[in-house]
Amino acid sequence: MKLATYSVGGQESIGAVVADDAIIVDLAAADSALAQSENPPFFTDMLTLLEAGAEGRSAAQQAVADAEKRLNGKPDGATSFAVNDVKLNAPMPNPRKLFCLAGNYQDHIEESGTTKMQIQDKETPRVFMKPPTSTVIGPGDQILIPPIARGVDWEGELAVVMGREAKGVQAEDALDYVAGYTVMNDVSERMLQIKKRTDSRPRDEWFDWLNGKWLDTFAPQGPWIVTSDEITDPHTLDISTYVNGDRKQHNNTGQMLYPVDKIIEYISAIITLEPGDLISTGTISGVGDTTGTYMQPGDKVEIEISGIGRLVNTVAASEK
Repeated sequence: MKLATYSVGGQESIGAVVADDAIIVDLAAADSALAQSENPPFFTDMLTLLEAGAEGRSAAQQAVADAEKRLNGKPDGATSFAVNDVKLNAPMPNPRKLFCLAGNYQDHIEESGTTKMQIQDKETPRVFMKPPTSTVIGPGDQILIPPIARGVDWEGELAVVMGREAKGVQAEDALDYVAGYTVMNDVSERMLQIKKRTDSRPRDEWFDWLNGKWLDTFAPQGPWIVTSDEITDPHTLDISTYVNGDRKQHNNTGQMLYPVDKIIEYISAIITLEPGDLISTGTISGVGDTTGTYMQPGDKVEIEISGIGRLVNTVAASEK
């Protein structure tokens, strides 16, 4: 299934995208149309659905199958809508935690021409977090460039959506804890320095880098979540990033230094992963920083991952 969070008439709902991505089935309405004796409250929001686990996914599949029988190729405006007539939101709009990886592809590590991959790059993944409540935005939303920003860059990435609580999980079992996958842009401010310093030590520069990941709107995701039963191997997917129609990034997730199962094993040894948590698995070569080309107000940024879809955002200046 392709699970989406969307708004129509000012009301946010969750749905399943069908008919070659042309129609979205409202899961709550479709479930009610089944006239079951009990309507479990699985479909209030994406987090609730994921927390319901296999039972929730099974109920969603039944509701969608019934709705598709009645579609006749056209949305009815009650249990289903044309995708073009709704506002797609971030599919997981309220993750409890949002993890990202730095340096998970050799071509990205080495693309500047000044750095070579070292043995440590293959020994320990570099995991950091973004504040989800202020960074997450959805398809069509604007990436905002505030006055303190001087070099805002794109990073097209595959994001993992957790479906079960995971603590101390071994790699061989890790994919069983995944609900699905979506597209994320790990937007980064490359030259952040809010105040002048007499000199910058390595740790000062590291915090500048980290803080540059935290700016508002810097974690677009979407357009939907493709469930893990449809993507059984997340390491066979092509990633491309386009800025104003010009392809800037292109590679395959098979080139990850740390595959998804190893990432989950590593993070879950440290902290409990919960349903709805996102793990963005790192970017590929072709970021703007390599050539000193950064996003500007008015730009259109598109990230496409095969088997999932295309995330599209525009860029705008922010007053503060």
